[in-house]
Amino acid sequence: MTREEALALVKEKVKTKNLVKHMLAVEAAMRALAPRFSGDPDRWALAGLLHDLDYEETKDAPDRHGRMTVELLRARGFSDEEILNAILAHAGHKTPESPMEWALFSVDPLTGLIVAAALVHPQRLAGLTPKNVLNRYKEKAFARSASRENIAACKNLGMELPEFVEVVLSAMQGIRSELGL
Repeated sequence: MTREEALALVKEKVKTKNLVKHMLAVEAAMRALAPRFSGDPDRWALAGLLHDLDYEETKDAPDRHGRMTVELLRARGFSDEEILNAILAHAGHKTPESPMEWALFSVDPLTGLIVAAALVHPQRLAGLTPKNVLNRYKEKAFARSASRENIAACKNLGMELPEFVEVVLSAMQGIRSELGL
């Protein structure tokens, strides 16, 4: 599946603008992380772009989240098991094992934390620093739904939290106009 095909599928299935922006943020972060693990940036980015494809349909049935995306993709002939497993792992349906799985598992909530931090920063995403994000990370009440435990799982990639935040933040800053931040 090409990025263009995946983006068309996202536009078909996802109606919430902010959810699309989230998926673009995760895509950018995954693309930035891939080379660090000898991964294919296009495949890693695809996992990020497609990971929440079924979110609107499954928000009230979290046990189906991720599974519906995998079923839909398989029905369309998509068979990249590494990407499918990463989608399942991010949703908690399997324990992350591969670097792609751990990355998606940790990137997903971190992008949410970064967006929340950008929204309260006077210069939005452009002025946000890794230190700003790490300070917000320590505030448990801030962006409460961004699982600190899942973000901290970046250690399973062999990355310390400050480095992980720096890579993801930089990737998101690279597409800040698309994110509207």
